[in-house]
Amino acid sequence: MKVVTGPTHGTEKPAPSQFGLINLLKAGAAQLIVLHHLAFYGPMSDHVRTVFPSLIDWLSNSARIAVQVFLVIGGFLAAKSLAPSGHAGYDNPLRAVWRRYAKLAPPFFAATLIAAVASSWAAEWMTHDSISAPVTLSQLSAHALLLHGVLGYASVSAGAWYVAIDFQLYVLMVALLWTVGRFAGNRQVSWLMPVVIAAGITLSVLYFNLDADWDNWAPYFFGSYGLGLMAWWASDPRRKQGVAVMLMMMALLPAVAGLLLEFRSRIALAAVVACALFLFGRIKTTSDGRAWSAIHGMGKISYSVFLIHFPVCLLVNAGFTRFAPAEPEWQLLGMLVAWSASLVAGAAFHRWVEMPLGRMIHFVGERLAVRDVHMPRPLPVRTSAVSLR
Repeated sequence: MKVVTGPTHGTEKPAPSQFGLINLLKAGAAQLIVLHHLAFYGPMSDHVRTVFPSLIDWLSNSARIAVQVFLVIGGFLAAKSLAPSGHAGYDNPLRAVWRRYAKLAPPFFAATLIAAVASSWAAEWMTHDSISAPVTLSQLSAHALLLHGVLGYASVSAGAWYVAIDFQLYVLMVALLWTVGRFAGNRQVSWLMPVVIAAGITLSVLYFNLDADWDNWAPYFFGSYGLGLMAWWASDPRRKQGVAVMLMMMALLPAVAGLLLEFRSRIALAAVVACALFLFGRIKTTSDGRAWSAIHGMGKISYSVFLIHFPVCLLVNAGFTRFAPAEPEWQLLGMLVAWSASLVAGAAFHRWVEMPLGRMIHFVGERLAVRDVHMPRPLPVRTSAVSLR
């Protein structure tokens, strides 16, 4: 690993530096999520389970907690963008919420449409409970608004719940920053936001996360997200070591208490990831070597892989069910094909869908902002003493 410690001199343009650990974690977690859905939904995995029962069972059950990695990283990066120093207050909360929605929703909705078409196509080749029912207009509208979970609509694609939860958590964080900032006024109280987030972690792990009825709402997952928030603030190199450790303890002690109350592997993993980000999350690496170049590339496309892998896996499942023998060896090959195709499709989706949509929305947003700035304001109406009589 080549750690960036200073400016690079020479004629060659230096490779851009990125958060190495974050991309490594995102790349690994994305692979586990793909394999989890391949093992959980079948039907290829049903045949492979006869040969590798322990592996398929672990992938279909335990591997799903890899989503906690994305939750903690989401909190870590949200703190970086919204409140890098940990101070309360946010000037334009609605604009921040819109930017997050514009980043998440358009590629998510495009992937949702692809999943709807893939389900219809796969139904021609196989009958399986992994195939969604034909979508309705109201169902698609709920997905477009990222409200499908809270409104009780079935997800068109596996993992769709996470996109909605990520958006909810971001909105909640913006709302907390704005509300606490209004309460604090002009006082820059450095400890206020960390105390609020530590209280949120406590409520989440000791109450909300113990009740599955809350799993469509942000408070259920705020424990993991809050651990990421606190990890960013605690890892600030400007902080004294004692203050940094205290901030992490404010986050970890509620998590440990929650684990003692009822052990949950998802909370334990979130705590471990938060500690890793606290220690190494801010270290940046370049893409000079092949290994780090691949890791950074996989991290960059991880959201696209997350979005597009389910319809790809569904079509490969249908193809191998319809045209390949039912022997475990052939079905294992099908799982490997689906995994590889998901990565290729994720790279293509990132380049041809996610990035163009992002550029288009950014362009429209900037044009609207410029138009608002240059919009002529009405002149004030002057009144005289005579007119007021």
